Amino acid sequence: MVADTTAGASPGRLLTLPGVYAPQDDTGLLARALCGEAIGPGTDVLDLGTGSGALAVHAARLGANVTAVDIARRAVLTARLNALAARQRITVLRGDLTAAVPGRTYDLVASNPPYVPSASYRLPRRGPARSWDAGRDGRALVDRICDAAPAVLRPGGVLLMVHSALCDTDTTLSRLSKAGLEATVTDRALIPFGPVLRSRRAFLRRQGLLGDEELEELVVIRAERT
Repeated sequence: MVADTTAGASPGRLLTLPGVYAPQDDTGLLARALCGEAIGPGTDVLDLGTGSGALAVHAARLGANVTAVDIARRAVLTARLNALAARQRITVLRGDLTAAVPGRTYDLVASNPPYVPSASYRLPRRGPARSWDAGRDGRALVDRICDAAPAVLRPGGVLLMVHSALCDTDTTLSRLSKAGLEATVTDRALIPFGPVLRSRRAFLRRQGLLGDEELEELVVIRAERT
């Protein structure tokens, strides 16, 4: 499968193996956010939950030294293939978020984590749902990234993360602030529900996470270690 992003700055056309998250609107928003940062030769970038490697390739094209991490074997393979196809030198590691890079720090951390609320408290261990299911409140991975970010950011370093407003933007900002980072929302987009949200409308309404709207709000959050 070959996929392209549809919003913001596009990382370009990429291969996505079955079960690997194909670049979508959230990918495009985060790619656009990367373009707003001072990324160039010598900038060390960490892409957490790289999936297809779209953001890692995009950052590498901007001149950064990029390390990409994903827990799924197929995602790691896909990211490596896309790096080769794009002729970009990217270090792709298999691991659980920042545990894959112990003791290392970066100028910028980017992440498009799973963030869709699901009926199960347990996270899937395989299959395509692993790319979007994030527990009952959609925050299973978002919270972990918020908590881990300060330790992997250098002074002046920046975290860029995209997620749905369904998993509570204010909670993310508050959690990052308590972790010692200056956090703001720098971009937003309203997009039509995709197949996953359409299939979960009843559940999301029962949880009080969704009203009658048929558009999902995506947010880009920027948090800086001052």
